[in-house]
Amino acid sequence: MDVAIVGTGYVGLVSGACFSEMGVNVVCVDTDSAKVAALCRGEIPIYEPGLEEMVQRNMKGGRLHFTVDLGQCINRVDAVFIAVGTPPREDGSVDLSYVEEVARTIGRTLNRQVLVVTKSTVPVGTSMKVKEIISSELKARGAEVEFDVASNPEFLKEGAAIKDFMHPDRIVVGTGSKRAEELMSRLYRPFLLNNFRVIFMDIASAEMTKYAANAMLATRISFMNEIANLCERVGADIDNVRRGIGTDSRIGKNFLYAGCGYGGSCFPKDVKGLIRTGQENNCRMELIEAVDSVNERQKEVLFHKLHGAFLGELDGKRVAIWGLSFKPETDDMRGAPSLVVIRKLLEAGASVTVYDPVANDEAAKSLGDSVTYAQDMYGAAEGADALLLLTEWKQFRLPDWEKIKGSMRGNLIVDGRNIYQKEELKELGFGYLRIG
Repeated sequence: MDVAIVGTGYVGLVSGACFSEMGVNVVCVDTDSAKVAALCRGEIPIYEPGLEEMVQRNMKGGRLHFTVDLGQCINRVDAVFIAVGTPPREDGSVDLSYVEEVARTIGRTLNRQVLVVTKSTVPVGTSMKVKEIISSELKARGAEVEFDVASNPEFLKEGAAIKDFMHPDRIVVGTGSKRAEELMSRLYRPFLLNNFRVIFMDIASAEMTKYAANAMLATRISFMNEIANLCERVGADIDNVRRGIGTDSRIGKNFLYAGCGYGGSCFPKDVKGLIRTGQENNCRMELIEAVDSVNERQKEVLFHKLHGAFLGELDGKRVAIWGLSFKPETDDMRGAPSLVVIRKLLEAGASVTVYDPVANDEAAKSLGDSVTYAQDMYGAAEGADALLLLTEWKQFRLPDWEKIKGSMRGNLIVDGRNIYQKEELKELGFGYLRIG
């Protein structure tokens, strides 16, 4: 089978690599010529465990290719996946200009039957809009070419995307024809040989499923952060509460960890996108609005804890930060709580030294020279009055506390992910603050 994937961002590149790993002939298309040239050299623009090796392996095997010209390959493939960016606008709506431009290109160049699959996260109705644009361009050319459309939302976790794609919990496909359903079944069957878990539905339901899934996970996070903040007021321990409710089979244990807020490319954008969809359809999403509001407040919680610990006097203090990316195993800084915390610290007059195992360079695009970038975790802590953990990378889990104690000017540890033991740190002479 031959497929084209338009967009070599997180979703497009992972999808292309994984499809080619299963023997599919894949052409990944991007309008950024410099990016395509780098990919042709085997250079990967994002950090994702296992991705670089998989890309290089399938390039050598002749199954994975990169180009800037969709028109060159559109009439040689069975399916075209649209996996371009859908960034949020200031009003929370989704910018579909990239998706629409791909649809126009398909309509202008298509000469044979193909399946057009929307894989980007898009509002309900977008796949039908894609169909209308393609049809309009074909009509303008006087061309009569049959094509199908489908929606195939992704459910990839950054840092575990390869595993999620190769061994999915389920695959959701929205289709409007039997022909499209058969092609998508054939394409995904190699991933699900032992347990074929493709869930077929109408296109609108597939588009909504993506938003509903992310909104539910975001709701669990914001719910637990609200409970954690209340625990601090009443003297309860959020970890005990989490264990107590997580063993309830109706609730489960996933996404019940309190912290300093969610970020990334999906949850913030999709929550706001769902709120906007509700507004456009005269259906206010009050619960989802609260989820978003709670999360924005939660990103400032660590700053307020530190501010209170120093009695409001942060001017001249040196603060070390471990972890910049919004979660471990990625360099993604989109919506990262670290950006909010650092901005508040700088506004309060503190100097900030940061360290992240992979995201220092990506963070520099937003932070510039406003902070100092350490080369390792211990270098970041040197001379610090306080140390804040924001991202729970594995290498931060069991540090040499004696070494840190000897190099810090102060002794305060602020744990934004609740991974350390309060009693252990207090015995070593540290002050310790956490969430909940």
